[in-house]
Amino acid sequence: MPLELNPYQTRTRPPTSYEEAFADELEAIYGRGIHDLPGVVSALNDTGVRPAGGAEWTDDVLQDELARLAREG
Repeated sequence: MPLELNPYQTRTRPPTSYEEAFADELEAIYGRGIHDLPGVVSALNDTGVRPAGGAEWTDDVLQDELARLAREG
């Protein structure tokens, strides 16, 4: 019997609309070949997705947000 991957199998809840939008933007950015931290931060600032409080993305803010989301997963 083949294994079936459930994308939420390690999550305790469904993703929020913010989390889905953030993931979509990151996927699009990576899809354009942008993989370095400064490039990702710059590209995120060109989107409508903002971190908590609506501030601009910075290297530290992005790293903190990714760590927060990983902890809450």
